[in-house]
Amino acid sequence: MTASAAHGPSAEARRRRLVAAAFLLPALVLLGALVVQPIGYSLYRSFFDRSGDVFVGGDNYREIFADDGIRTALKNTAVWVVLAPATATALGLIFAVLTERVRWGTAFKLLVFMPMAISMLAAGIIFRLVYDHDPGRGVANAVWVGVHDTFAQSSAFPKARPGRDSPLTDAGGGAFVTREPVRAGVPVLLPLVGVAPESLPGGTRTAGTAAAVPGEVTGTVWQDFTRGGGGATNVVDPSEQGFAGMRIEAVRDGRVVDTATARADGTFTLSAKADGALLRLPAMNFREAYGGVQWLGPALVTPAVIGAYVWMWAGFAMVLIGAGLAAVPRELLEAARVDGANEWQVFRRITVPLLAPLLAVVLVTLVINVMKIFDLVFVIAPGAVQDDANVLALQLYRTSFGTDADPGLGSAIAVLLLVLVIPVMLVNIRRLRKEGAR
Repeated sequence: MTASAAHGPSAEARRRRLVAAAFLLPALVLLGALVVQPIGYSLYRSFFDRSGDVFVGGDNYREIFADDGIRTALKNTAVWVVLAPATATALGLIFAVLTERVRWGTAFKLLVFMPMAISMLAAGIIFRLVYDHDPGRGVANAVWVGVHDTFAQSSAFPKARPGRDSPLTDAGGGAFVTREPVRAGVPVLLPLVGVAPESLPGGTRTAGTAAAVPGEVTGTVWQDFTRGGGGATNVVDPSEQGFAGMRIEAVRDGRVVDTATARADGTFTLSAKADGALLRLPAMNFREAYGGVQWLGPALVTPAVIGAYVWMWAGFAMVLIGAGLAAVPRELLEAARVDGANEWQVFRRITVPLLAPLLAVVLVTLVINVMKIFDLVFVIAPGAVQDDANVLALQLYRTSFGTDADPGLGSAIAVLLLVLVIPVMLVNIRRLRKEGAR
């Protein structure tokens, strides 16, 4: 072999390496400027104090685990990592499998995937309104209150109370009772005030005067207020409204001996058992209207924000899993059905194991994503509960750029976040290499 032939391949190889390096150089410069240099500077800065002039060693890292706010952020980040990716992946799998055989499956997938086109900021604003505590504004509480009131109707008289010189007095626990025992054949007047006319239940009529009936206790419970002024106190005036549906109890020696419900004009009738008893208007008449759930309160703010995240990212999981599902050999599924397997067995024993590598990739990708979650928490959680909803990325922002900024501690949090993300990234890279080697 000639010398030129011996040296030819090495020269060609060097030329190819130089060409490859020339193409890679811009990417390497950008990688160094945008990734390597910030990471290196953050690591360096994390060993200095707030001003950056005094070397403090590991004090910033020790403070991470001593500060209550940062510990809450760590705990909430752990909750995010456990719940959000698993929920989004499970929903994506369910949606992909269930829509595979229906004709409108493509339209459904489009609707589920559509939130991915919305920015995190816009989604946060949307869900801040969805979770509003006022049922008139917040969709979540409007639905919740509607379901609740279907099974436990709220009172129409939450503000009602006895007026001046009323024959009723406070019985404790939100109930009211007559001052004196009632007598059969003598009509009883139970005046109340404090209910807005527009809040009275439907079907309410002008208050009527109960007739005296021998052997029975009759009476009227009504709104002792005349719109526009006028009228006499503790007297049923012509323009005043009855309290339709008000419950009245006759109580003797601490026991309820008879009950009645007021008619549309507020009148009611009790049997002779009520003779000599006290009349009580129980607290159920004055129960405050159910206001719904404090979705953005300290206890539920983190699950509420996770719900918004799952709404956005379940479509991402569904599309990837759906693509993997389309590649599953149909003959395997049909063979299992021919052998007598039901759909649940086919799903659990064949579909899920075949999709396991893809499910792992989706799950790990979402884990990396949620460890950096910031904008949804920042926008949805009100300022009063932001400490309760805090996560590491948000704590990093607040520590580094807040009113009492501490770049040294913020850099330490950034390094901690990087250290937590790296193992998950390595797992993902290792799995991708295994898939590529097959």
